[in-house]
Amino acid sequence: MNKELIINASGEGVELALLEDKKLVELHYERGQGQFAVGDIHLGKIKKLMPGLNAVFVDVGYEKDAFLHYTDLSPHLRSLIKFTKLCIEGSANWGDDFGRFKNEPEILKSGKITEVFNGKPEILVQVLKEPISSKGPRLSCEISLPGRFVVVTPFNDVVAISRKIHSSEERKRLQRIVESIKPKNLGVIVRTAAEGKNTAELHADILELEKIWKGIEKNLKGAKPPQMIMSEQDKTTSILRDLLNDSFQKVVVNDKNLLAVAKEYISKVSPGQEDIVSLHNGNGSIFDTYGVAKQVKSAFGKTVNMNSGAYLIIEHTEALHVIDVNSGTRSPEAGQEANALATNLEAAQEVVRQMRLRDLGGIIIIDFIDMKLADNRKQLFDAVEALMTNDRARHTVLPISKFGLMQITRQRLRPEINISTAELCPTCKGTGKIGPSILLADDIEKDLKYIVSQGVRKLKLHVHPILEAYLTKWSIFKPSIVKKWDKEYKVKVTVVGDNDSPLTEYNFYDALTDDLIKL
Repeated sequence: MNKELIINASGEGVELALLEDKKLVELHYERGQGQFAVGDIHLGKIKKLMPGLNAVFVDVGYEKDAFLHYTDLSPHLRSLIKFTKLCIEGSANWGDDFGRFKNEPEILKSGKITEVFNGKPEILVQVLKEPISSKGPRLSCEISLPGRFVVVTPFNDVVAISRKIHSSEERKRLQRIVESIKPKNLGVIVRTAAEGKNTAELHADILELEKIWKGIEKNLKGAKPPQMIMSEQDKTTSILRDLLNDSFQKVVVNDKNLLAVAKEYISKVSPGQEDIVSLHNGNGSIFDTYGVAKQVKSAFGKTVNMNSGAYLIIEHTEALHVIDVNSGTRSPEAGQEANALATNLEAAQEVVRQMRLRDLGGIIIIDFIDMKLADNRKQLFDAVEALMTNDRARHTVLPISKFGLMQITRQRLRPEINISTAELCPTCKGTGKIGPSILLADDIEKDLKYIVSQGVRKLKLHVHPILEAYLTKWSIFKPSIVKKWDKEYKVKVTVVGDNDSPLTEYNFYDALTDDLIKL
């Protein structure tokens, strides 16, 4: 699979489009500074304890207080509060060796929020979900620092290996390496991308993250809430960090500063791959050149068409998303069951793409075309699960129910992308109203009278095809409007349908000279 990252920098911010085999699968927006992005670490102040919700609201500088539930508190919460207090006061006594920090006892997994917070302390928190709709950010106290190959989690010595690494030998190898090189009091989660990597690569990644943790210690000194302590990397480098692999063929940017940032990051994490980054030098928009703009327009409507003629209808409600699969037209020779399977398999690819592209989250209900055979339903389920392996969001796929519905739950971390694909009507200017055709015909007739009075007897009338049909239609009981004009004004009018003409505009031409008659 060929992957390309197209980066469009503008005055409003940065847009990033991820293409897989030339097909748009992810779209990201980075709008200026000051956003509460996933991964940002803030020093917050607890504002209100909510025992009924077993949660607290925290002031992190957003217009609405952020939400922190007990289940998102780290087991090492007491150690985190102690660490935060000592760093703010400048009395950290562990120097450059965080292994000398003395941890506090862990909190209970099923405890009460009032049992762990005495008063309203200042607390270090990490953004778990960006502000969505009318809700503020959702927070976590389980601080994690993601690198390319590993994720570092402070206040523990646990080494965990990604479940997506299936080889037992590889898991044991990575376990041995990480246990031998990791700093004390910093837990390490080994990511899927670490598979096959050597000790030097893993050690370099851990050292880089250890440096970031020391930077957090430094930034906390003298800090006053609410204050950002560490910002997640910008979208460009974070996407490269999460996605960069051998199948990445191209990174194209239209800004020299971003070009330098991308090259620097790639040279650091994957030396020798800097050549995949290039600057867009074309005259047109970078998104137009690589077909992104066209794909955005075709993919974000309520109806999404597929190559076979089948199409999806995507509806949004407050609690869930509903996707209906429609077959369109199919060959009758194949049979209903075979047609249904072929359409459903094609729709599965588009459904998975749409979930990633729009970042649909929560409960997603898909109404596939009914299939009678259990083997076909199993084949469709397996196909969806396989397609979802490229999705970085946590998800669960359930088999097709007896009602023919597939249910998917999917993690959503950022606001859902909802792009309007409607364009302003050039005729009604967005009002939804135009003058009635009968009145327009009266206006045309008035102009025709004036032209005839000037001695012109052969005319061409250029109008929209709909208006052409209205003017030229006739029945055995009633002649067309044009026939009536010919008889009444002794003039020959030829009506020409012009697809480029707006619905309510018309132009007269002299039939002998083809000159436009100005009125």
